[in-house]
Formats: sequence, structure tokens, C-alpha cells
Amino acid sequence: MTAAGIEEYLRHLAIERGLARNTLAAYRRDLTIYDGWLEARGIRDLAAVTDTDLGAFQRHLAAERQPPLATSSIARVLSAVRGLHRFLLAEGDVETDASRDVRPPKPPRRLPKAIPVEDVEAMLAATEGDEPLRLRDRAVLELLYATGARVSELTALNVDDLVDDEVVRLFGKGGKQRIVPVGSYARAALDAYLVRARPLLSALGRATPALFLGARGGRLGRQAVWDLVSDAAERAGITADVSPHTLRHSFATHLLAGGADVRVVQELLGHSSVATTQIYTLVTVDTLREMYTQAHPRAR
Repeated sequence: MTAAGIEEYLRHLAIERGLARNTLAAYRRDLTIYDGWLEARGIRDLAAVTDTDLGAFQRHLAAERQPPLATSSIARVLSAVRGLHRFLLAEGDVETDASRDVRPPKPPRRLPKAIPVEDVEAMLAATEGDEPLRLRDRAVLELLYATGARVSELTALNVDDLVDDEVVRLFGKGGKQRIVPVGSYARAALDAYLVRARPLLSALGRATPALFLGARGGRLGRQAVWDLVSDAAERAGITADVSPHTLRHSFATHLLAGGADVRVVQELLGHSSVATTQIYTLVTVDTLREMYTQAHPRAR
């Protein structure tokens, strides 16, 4: 029976693989969809399922099911189904893996969200002030936008990672190191923070090599960076959701729009593949297309 096979697989996931309760619940929901579809077709033995049946199930998820599932949800359901059939084959409960040729749909490519240069400048202007935390926030925002650093890379920075007046050393995924230039505006903001704010913040806590410090003198955390970016956007009157990653996206998009080579941007972002960076070129092309359509007298 299909239900028995599914329960056997779920026990395997819980006991052998130690999956979390919420993950198991998600697997159960997805496989219940599959079980219900098989029952509606009169298939009550998983050994009787064919690759034709699974092709029909995939079409059902994509076009026939009500309510329809998002592409990501279809991919998740099919992943659970494939796992089930591979398990049954390994256990000797079926002779062939009927799901071997199932290919989950690829999710639509989501273009990175970037904000205009004017919005970035408005956020930076919103952090002006001589208070230690304002000087710190300005330096954080300037460095995020100047380097395209991930929030985890920024919070991991130590003072010694400011190699000189022109570059900073970032440690990316897998501990991969890269050297990124720092523009004059970010350098000025960092100098103001290091001279006029960091010593005061450092005195509030224990000695730490961290570059950016919180209100109690410890290393600035990721959530605090998210909060200060969000607060700056709100003060600047920006209604769109803005996060540290938004500044990373904006860094890449603005560089490419300004004529930077995609492989240079790849190196600056710390991407292992240029294909990851090339998605930003789509943003730039879309912007050019929009401007062309609006401005050229025979574009429409």
C-alpha cells in the first residue's frame, strides 16, 4: 500500500537521518499530496507506479491541481517523491526507480533588488551626525556600498583587515579571502569612526579586535547591521525594503551600469562563478531597455 511505504520512508528520515520535526512535517504534507493523487488514479501499490505516472503527476502539479502550486513548491514535492522512490529501491520494495527521469522545474530567475544611487546617497545623508553611533553607522553604510561586502563579512572584520588607506581584506564563504578597494568616501567615514567613535565604544566593553562595535563595546552583530540599514532607509523616506544585501546588489548593479567588466565585479563580490555575477547584467539591460523605450521616438 502506498500509505505504508510512505510511513516507512518517514520513519527512515526520522530515525536514520534524524530530520527535524518541522522538516518531517513538510515531507509528510508533500507525500500526502502524492498519495492522494495515486489513490484518485486507483494506484495503491508503489511498486506499480511507472515513469509515465510520475510524468502525469508532475503535469498535475504544474497545471491541473487546485489551488496551483508555486514552482518552488512543485520542486519540493517532486524532491520528496524522488527520495521516496530511491528509498524503496534501496530497500528492495520496488524493482526500478520510476522517478529516475523526473526533473523538478527550475524556479524563475529572480533579479537582484537594487536601489538607485540617489537612494543610497539619501541613506548616507540620513546617518550624518557626530555621535559615536552615528559615526559608526555612516562608516558601516559607506563600507557596505563601497565594497559590496556581505553582512557576515562586514561583522567579521577586524581593525587589522584595513590593509591600508585604499583596500580592505574580506573573508567570504569557505574562508576565501579577497582584497577589495575602498573609495575615498568610505575611507573618510572609517577614519572619522576610528578616531572619534571607536575608542569611546571600546571603553564600554572588553578589548576586541573587531572593527565595528556595538553600543556595549562588543563586536557589532548581524541583526544590528540589518537594523541600522533599515533605520537609515526609513529616515531617508525610502518605502522599499532595504537590507545590507540590497547595498551589495546596488554595488554590483551600479558598477556594471558604469561600465565595469563583469569579471572584475565577480572578483569584487567573491563569486566563484561568473554565471552568478551575470545575473546583475540582466538588471542593467532591463534598465537600458526601459530608458530606450521611454526616450526613443520610434521605440514603441
